[in-house]
Amino acid sequence: MKQKRILSLALACALAAGLASCQSGGDVSGSQNAAPAGVAVQVQEVKIDSISTENKVSGRVVTDGQESVFVAAQAQCSAVYVEVGDAVTAGQRLCTLDMASTLSSYSAANISYNSAVQSYQDQAAIFDKQIALAEKNVSDLKALFEIGAASQLEIDQAELSLDTARAQRSATLAQLEAGMQSYKSNVEQLSSVLENVDSRGNVIAPISGTILSLNAAEGSYVGPTAPVAVIDGVDRLEIAVSVSEALVPKLAEGDEVDVSISALSVQLVGTIKKIERSASMQTKLYNVAISLPEEVEGLLSGMFADVSFRTDTSTDTIVIPTEAILTTNDIQYVFVVENGAARYVEISTGLTGSGITEVTAGLKSGDQLVTVGQAYLSDGDAVRIVSGEG
Repeated sequence: MKQKRILSLALACALAAGLASCQSGGDVSGSQNAAPAGVAVQVQEVKIDSISTENKVSGRVVTDGQESVFVAAQAQCSAVYVEVGDAVTAGQRLCTLDMASTLSSYSAANISYNSAVQSYQDQAAIFDKQIALAEKNVSDLKALFEIGAASQLEIDQAELSLDTARAQRSATLAQLEAGMQSYKSNVEQLSSVLENVDSRGNVIAPISGTILSLNAAEGSYVGPTAPVAVIDGVDRLEIAVSVSEALVPKLAEGDEVDVSISALSVQLVGTIKKIERSASMQTKLYNVAISLPEEVEGLLSGMFADVSFRTDTSTDTIVIPTEAILTTNDIQYVFVVENGAARYVEISTGLTGSGITEVTAGLKSGDQLVTVGQAYLSDGDAVRIVSGEG
């Protein structure tokens, strides 16, 4: 009987030990499967790069066909360099006109306009300095008033002087601007007269092709009622777009542009071929022709095309992915990783490009910028850097 009790006690002890062992093993397994600490993020090293503002406009593919060459003034022809049937290239001289008077007027108009612009800028700078001094005087007097060293009358007189300076600035600059716009209008009018004419009075072929007709003869006169020449253009396709008055001053013939033709899933680089000097009367926009560098298989006249003009370039600057930037209450910020933790950084931005943004303050080259997972972070959070989709 005593032996049976001893065996029962031994069996109970063995079962208890086995249960304890199983429980201990389960805890170890759970510990091994626990997720690593920290928010999973992806980072990118901040680098110095270049960026250009992109202005995208839509246009159409058109045929570079016949073009009539007009001169919007009565002028005598002193020399002719081509005949009907000749092949010419864009920029080639067709004839020379006696337009010395018009060219002189255009040069004088340009000088007057530039002088008016400079005068406006100089006067604006003088007034701005005067107003800044007047504002400082008011601020100083208010500070002295707080300690009893200035009177309210002195403050009132200083504020009156400030208001007077501001009123004089507005009146004077308005008058100067009116004169400046008048000179600008004169320049634009003369520019339209001199379209297709260079600074020496030569009529220039705007496109390459073959001379179909020619109304210029040595000693005769040409005028705005009939074209100087009609050119049958090379059978090529180009892109026609229209741009605003805000964009057109930033463009120049020969500039490269990005062209996207969605119907063909084609991306290529084109060149600004021609910029109209006057806006359309109907749309108030300026027409721009974009030449294509190569034959594009399947390209047809009438297809839609998107053109991106690259303007306002910054070089040697901080450039980061736009998607990395967060915004709250008009404050832009990002997160960087330092010593395994997220750090909140407020930034100032400049130019924006295709998916990228210039950072003018807040970041430096070499910073570890969080590009994925930043929306789940707070300042000081522990992070773990992962690769891929994480």
